[in-house]
Amino acid sequence: MKTIRWGILGTGRIAHKFALDLKLAEGAELIAIGSRSQQSADEFNKEFPVKYIHNSYEALVQNSEVDVIYIATPHNPHYENTLLCLQHGKAVLCEKPFAMNARQAVEMVSMARERKVFLMEALWTKFHPHYIKMQAMIEQGLLGEIKAVLINFGFKPTPPIPARLFDPELGGGTVMDIGIYNVFIAMSILGNPDYIDAVMTPASTGVDEQCAILFRYKNGALAQLFSSFSSNLATEADICGTEGRIRLTSRFYEPSATVEFYKERADSKEIIPIAKEPGFGYQYEARHVNDCLRKGLTESPVITFADTILLMETLDKIRAIAGIYYPADEFK
Repeated sequence: MKTIRWGILGTGRIAHKFALDLKLAEGAELIAIGSRSQQSADEFNKEFPVKYIHNSYEALVQNSEVDVIYIATPHNPHYENTLLCLQHGKAVLCEKPFAMNARQAVEMVSMARERKVFLMEALWTKFHPHYIKMQAMIEQGLLGEIKAVLINFGFKPTPPIPARLFDPELGGGTVMDIGIYNVFIAMSILGNPDYIDAVMTPASTGVDEQCAILFRYKNGALAQLFSSFSSNLATEADICGTEGRIRLTSRFYEPSATVEFYKERADSKEIIPIAKEPGFGYQYEARHVNDCLRKGLTESPVITFADTILLMETLDKIRAIAGIYYPADEFK
């Protein structure tokens, strides 16, 4: 098995979690870290000793020994970070949201295709055992015809509050930070909505502090999606069909979630057994990327370019309807 040599661009909280889980991905080795400051890179290296410590992103992408780079920066620089990696022939796993809008996403995908370099959005949930089990149960017809998807995701931030949550320059607001999971799950089950309604409560900075989204489908199905930075919500997902219901318990987007199946009434709960692993859950997507690179693929068969662009286009529509705009947008 060829060892896939990883670099991480960014040294924040999510970079630390990914580095821990990369140890659980067979045939993967973290060899380099890239930061905008030497101090941050050195501090990261104390916890995760690596062969190469780079005090700039440019130095990381020029490292000839790195096969793939995980982009762990805040929302707004994903576009430029990804293009920088692709320009230097580096495969990329880019943290969600993939970009600030669909225009940026299309440019990123276009460069990956042009350069024939692997690129994938890091929607980690799609590789988790509980999500895969949910999809299998739906495909087996255990729910009958899906009529409704109900998802809520919310928490009340506590000090120190990360700047990215409310700063429009950083892509702040609930839709891009946490609501993206609601939208992704709904679309993975019901497909592209025929009609979208959305309304938001603005924070003092203008981004959405709360957002309610309604997807409507011509077959009568509905998806009700709610995200909030005002309240601590259950953060669960209900998938409701004519023959049964699946509930993904808190936190529905993480591998810690439990899959509950309700064949009949609310008291008919059945806990579906799911294999659990140590770690936060990033090892699943890392394994997939490793496999794709060993096969010489430039596009994931699980999270395709079309999937990523459609998700970003849908997020653009939601934000335009709700009145959520960023400096990078052209549709205001």
